Amino acid sequence: MCVCLCVFRIIHEDGFSGDDVKQYKPVVYSNTIQSLAAIVRAMDTLGLEYGDKERKFILTQSHSHLQFSLEYQMCIIPQQKLVPSKYATVLLKTTSFVVVVADAKMVCDVVSRMEDTEPYSAELLSAMMRLWSDSGIQECFSRAREYQLNDSAQYYLDSLDRIGAADYQPTEQDILRTRVKTTGIVETHFTFKNLHFRLFDVGGQRSERKKWIHCFEDVTAIIFCVALSGYDQNRMHESLKLFDSICNNKWFKDTSIILFLNKKDLFESKIVKSPLAICFPEYTGPDTYLEGIAYIKSQYESKNKSTNKEVYSHVTCATDTNNIQFVFDAVTDVIIANNLRGCGLY
Repeated sequence: MCVCLCVFRIIHEDGFSGDDVKQYKPVVYSNTIQSLAAIVRAMDTLGLEYGDKERKFILTQSHSHLQFSLEYQMCIIPQQKLVPSKYATVLLKTTSFVVVVADAKMVCDVVSRMEDTEPYSAELLSAMMRLWSDSGIQECFSRAREYQLNDSAQYYLDSLDRIGAADYQPTEQDILRTRVKTTGIVETHFTFKNLHFRLFDVGGQRSERKKWIHCFEDVTAIIFCVALSGYDQNRMHESLKLFDSICNNKWFKDTSIILFLNKKDLFESKIVKSPLAICFPEYTGPDTYLEGIAYIKSQYESKNKSTNKEVYSHVTCATDTNNIQFVFDAVTDVIIANNLRGCGLY
């Protein structure tokens, strides 16, 4: 479900029930370990090495199968005629490296066995925390734009000790940051300013759009969500094409278009590291938050070919309920004004 729909539910309905929280718990488990597994796989793709080989690790029972490998190293190291201090250093590096690799294998095995929605065992949690603290993994994470990784990865992995606790219950923020692949069309209802709203999330119904899009000819407004943070991952050009096709669709020639430039918080942290020219080579302005957003906003608004229709743009952070409430209040005023204008009363 779209994050914005979840926020509308929190603001205008009763939020998440106990059953909802229970249902989201395995989703949080899955999102967290899936994110770590994606980073582990990218380590190989990017040709990176695990970094903290000097760190001391305690071999747990789950690593007992490594004993033969370590004993082998102990046999061959003396043959290299190393002085005692270097002998100890090499052995420590070997031990640590093997354990890190074993941790990575454990995480990937859990995902491949489709056990990623289960609570973490103590051994698995320790393995995940060791991996996330590894400098090689951190370097790989810093290059996340080079592979597919959930935007919520750092949020969850920084909270491993809390998520892995036996009494863990998802918080509102945990739920808002979950990523579940939407299938079909999701509808939600609520009342605001004496108006009854029906919101439809069509994000999970991308295929064969021409066959169903006409069903929404009479909608009052379209909210189009853009992930600002996707500019450095080749996602924004696809989004621009989709916006063009919807904004100028014959079925929506008189429909208000409300553009949510979402994930402003992630964009603000990314723009100082990844230049906007990655997505827009023609961009020569400064890589700053305000100038970057202004340029992206202009790219979307320029797609509107109608002189009778205005695109109402808002910069948002969907996980910030106060921000979304403020924006939606403004959006509602636009919808009311357009309805009155259509009746000749405005």
